[in-house]
Amino acid sequence: MPSEHPEKPAGDKVAPSHCQPALPSCRTTQGRIVYVERVDPDGDGDAHFVVIDAQGITLPGLTAIDVRRGLRPHPLPGPGELISAAGPVQTGSYGQSQIHAFELHVANR
Repeated sequence: MPSEHPEKPAGDKVAPSHCQPALPSCRTTQGRIVYVERVDPDGDGDAHFVVIDAQGITLPGLTAIDVRRGLRPHPLPGPGELISAAGPVQTGSYGQSQIHAFELHVANR
């Protein structure tokens, strides 16, 4: 039976995301997606991703990314895909630290 989420090529590349100098709380991340929230419960159209990231902004080894509607990629990437993001670290609705993305890139797009 084929996998629902086929493994992505090990050699795929993603453009790095960069912080704006005027944002001192800005952080960057790059990693493979392990979770996608496609429908935001508050209805504002955001997408949320959790990526494997050694710096672990949200939890050890994981960083959550909040992507506003206007920056939301189409089609939405899924688990296993490689993304990069940059933006200020803010507190999410559950009290977690997360990157509020001002820049987002998806591998091979």
